[in-house]
Amino acid sequence: MDDNEEQGLGRRERDILALERRGFTGPGAKERAIREELGLSPVRYYQLLNALLDDTRALAHDPVTVNRLRRVREARRAER
Repeated sequence: MDDNEEQGLGRRERDILALERRGFTGPGAKERAIREELGLSPVRYYQLLNALLDDTRALAHDPVTVNRLRRVREARRAER
């Protein structure tokens, strides 16, 4: 493990945030990218993503994306 991974995010976490920055068109496009590019099931992907949203390292790495996703998550929780 190099110094970057000790202090920051690992490759998989960075890849998850990078995928979230992209826009997807059409039904199933994002799920297909999750499976093909990350080798994860969509359920596992969203579990990891949700944990990342509470990780201060993720916020430091990509504050715009993390804050946007936190707002979306809070809005969904408020609807319930």
